[in-house]
Amino acid sequence: MSDKLILVLNCGSSSVKGAVLDSTNGDVLLSCLAEKLNLPDARIIFKVNGEKHTVSLAEKPNHTGAVEALMAELEARKLDKRIGAVGHRVVHGGERFKESCLIDDEVIKGIEECIMLAPLHNPAHLLGIRAAMSIFSHVPHAVVFDTAFHQSMPEHAYTYAVPRELYRKYGLRRYGAHGTSYRFVAAEAARLLGRSEEGLRLVIAHLGNGASIAASNSGKCRDTSMGLTPLEGLVMGTRSGDIDANVFPFLHNNAGLNIEQITDLLHKQSGLLGISELSNDCREIEEAAGKGHEGAKLALEVFAYRLAKYVASMSVAAGGLDALVFTGGIGENSDTIRSKTIGYLGFLGLTVDEKANLAARFGEGGIISQAGSTPLAMVIPTNEELMIAQDTAHLAGIE
Repeated sequence: MSDKLILVLNCGSSSVKGAVLDSTNGDVLLSCLAEKLNLPDARIIFKVNGEKHTVSLAEKPNHTGAVEALMAELEARKLDKRIGAVGHRVVHGGERFKESCLIDDEVIKGIEECIMLAPLHNPAHLLGIRAAMSIFSHVPHAVVFDTAFHQSMPEHAYTYAVPRELYRKYGLRRYGAHGTSYRFVAAEAARLLGRSEEGLRLVIAHLGNGASIAASNSGKCRDTSMGLTPLEGLVMGTRSGDIDANVFPFLHNNAGLNIEQITDLLHKQSGLLGISELSNDCREIEEAAGKGHEGAKLALEVFAYRLAKYVASMSVAAGGLDALVFTGGIGENSDTIRSKTIGYLGFLGLTVDEKANLAARFGEGGIISQAGSTPLAMVIPTNEELMIAQDTAHLAGIE
């Protein structure tokens, strides 16, 4: 165990998620969630050794108040002096940031310049970074970008078929998301298979309320499903994924909706929720489908079918397929989604061992394809916090 610990922070517009990790073994000594920030009932929930307790943030219900409460908790548990560095998750680094880096004024400026690419996320990240750098001013701070992994995509993979001036002036291109998860899972797949990442061809499906898929060859991204924003690609919990862009004039002319209303519909009322008319929670939909609910059954089938089509197309980008890897909340826990998806992919040689598929749920992971079949199908639990902690420890020189 390292003498120095890493504090990992992930700041949203109304929340702060935090974890204190030993970057050498992945042990989590403390985690926290500050929620309802900027509201009178703002609070922070701490979890240590499986036990939770809540602290009110009513006196200072903002990001600074949350980080101050976190510092007080660390001091009370005598962990504050062991924090060697702070690692921050940032959604969007545009084309400027291709890897994790220590934070300085130029990096702050770069994150600010990416706000137009992630207007809901980057401003909140900056609030958290500034609060943490003020309170944890005695240690280095690093930033890990979700988009960085995807910066190895070739130009033909990230380019949209629109006038090139839009790319030159506004950066209109595919950027992807979930990159920190993909980087962890690609390395973990190589380790579990006893192979070098060099030459290893993977298609990785990160499936949760937000879902995407990526092609990896030799540990580098070759293509991904999310685009300029997280709306493109797979069916998700409440997002539509791929849809004809002319849905905007169609719904405007026929349903009287404006741009904001259509955008809200595609982001918050579509996906599994929109098809099932029940929920965005895959567990609830699977339960309803098991009872014969037609909307739930259709939602699962659309989700799996769209995913299978993307697996096939991403195999092209990866240059072939050695393993299909499922990760994320749905990817790790839904044997139903995995089985349905692989069922569409028999022509690629993919198979599923239903016993192994069931056993792989709830953090167990493992190979779920039938013995002797290739390519392999696998489940690997992701660990974005550990990836951020390891990057941060390396950059801070405290490994």
